[in-house]
Amino acid sequence: MYIYMKKLKDRDLLDAVAFAKAIADETRQRIMKLCCCRRLTVSEITEQIGVSQPTVSHHLAILRDAGLVTADREGRETYYSLNQERITACCGRLMLTFAPEERITHQVDRALKRAQARPAEMANG
Repeated sequence: MYIYMKKLKDRDLLDAVAFAKAIADETRQRIMKLCCCRRLTVSEITEQIGVSQPTVSHHLAILRDAGLVTADREGRETYYSLNQERITACCGRLMLTFAPEERITHQVDRALKRAQARPAEMANG
C-alpha cells in the first residue's frame, strides 16, 4: 500500500475548514455554479437564482471572504466569477488533510507546489 503523509500548517487546516463552511450552503453552491467560467453581476445572479438581492449579496460576501469568487468593479457594476485556482487549491488541501494515504493526494500535492512556484518563477524570469 502506498502511504504519503504531509504535515499541514494550522493556516492550511483553517483554510480547508473555511472552504468547507463556504461551500456547505446550497445557495452558495448554486451561485458558484452560475459564476463558473463567466462573469455575472449581483442582478444577473439574483434573476437566475430567484432569491432576493440582499440574500445574494450576503452569500457573495461569504464566498468572496473565502476567496472562492473574485469581484471586478467596472463603472457602477461589480462582476463576480468563480476563482477556480482557489477552488482547486482548497480541494487539494482537503485531500491532504483527510486523505493523506491516497496516491492521488501525492499527485495533487505536487501540482499545488508547482502552481505555488509559478509566480516566483515568473518574477525571476
